Amino acid sequence: MEFVMLRIATFITLATVLLGCGPSANGQQVFDSQEHRFTIETLAEGLEHPWALAFLPNGEVLISERPGRLRSWRDGRLSAPIPGLPAIHASGQGGLMDLALHPEFEENRWLYFSYAARHQGGSTTHVARGRYHDGHLSEVELLFIALPASQGGRHFGSRLLFDDAGYLFITIGDRGEMPRAQRKDDHAGSTLRLHDDGRVPRDNPFVDTPGALPELYTIGNRNAQGMVLHPETREVWQHEHGPRGGDEINIIHAGRNYGWPVISHGIDYSGRKIGEGLREKEGMEQPLHYWSPSIAPSGMSFYTGDAFPRWQGDLFVGALVHRHVARLVLEGGEVIHEEQLLRRLGKRIRDVRQGPDGKLWLLTDERDGEMLRLSPVDD
Repeated sequence: MEFVMLRIATFITLATVLLGCGPSANGQQVFDSQEHRFTIETLAEGLEHPWALAFLPNGEVLISERPGRLRSWRDGRLSAPIPGLPAIHASGQGGLMDLALHPEFEENRWLYFSYAARHQGGSTTHVARGRYHDGHLSEVELLFIALPASQGGRHFGSRLLFDDAGYLFITIGDRGEMPRAQRKDDHAGSTLRLHDDGRVPRDNPFVDTPGALPELYTIGNRNAQGMVLHPETREVWQHEHGPRGGDEINIIHAGRNYGWPVISHGIDYSGRKIGEGLREKEGMEQPLHYWSPSIAPSGMSFYTGDAFPRWQGDLFVGALVHRHVARLVLEGGEVIHEEQLLRRLGKRIRDVRQGPDGKLWLLTDERDGEMLRLSPVDD
């Protein structure tokens, strides 16, 4: 009965969103959500599969494009590709991916970026940093290579996040080779933690485990492409792609095993069971929230701004396959309600970020991708 009621509630929510598109405001279409009315402004277009946004202190926005280009946007203008990137292997889901600013960016100008590059045995996720000044990237340093490299173009992971202590968290996908996510001598299917210069923290959970790679912070993660700090608890929240169902939101804790592919809330694309065919197993974490069927989540942001006061504390997640933005309402660390926004657009949402202006900024993962901004309409 709970499942039936959930499906009915989801249908009602979706119907509200699909029909909730009102007349124009100042020439812009108005969208009605359950809490706010808003417009969508196209700030930039002609981006080829954009992957990530980074907001600079001077109002400039950096944008990564998966084929291997870094662009700058400011005052309505999109720059030519910025030189200085290393060689990038753009194939399948891999290419230039996430961007992150050092916590002290204004002083040191370090821009961090993840990308796929060739390595012995195929290609794999790399993480590097360079100093960014006024449209120029210099002093590029390679900090990390996920090993072993492999063939194929799937599941590079690649989200980057600095926590309050200045540690750099990195997600690495399982590369489509499921058993690797349970191996401690393999970076695939994991979350990593490093110092800002690439060194391994001495208190990483597997540093003293024989045969384990010291960068590992968690294992059993399929392909995480959303990661953010909770605005109050300051815990690392992460979501990962499931297969056919079973996308997950998890709170990341040192040394934990998040189960993939031994347990899952989804099934394989063929319809067969995954791993042991179980949803739970002792010693493996349960997700805070999961989707079935899969929405293919990418990008994630807690909303803390003033532009949309009734959204404060909500979690926003982009959906690639279902082509919407999920708004998750939380209470006591649990998801108590979900609303689907922007289904009418029909766009694959790759990144979701709260901008310095308190508005929501999005990237659409298309050949002719866009940078969009949601602005409130006065009630």
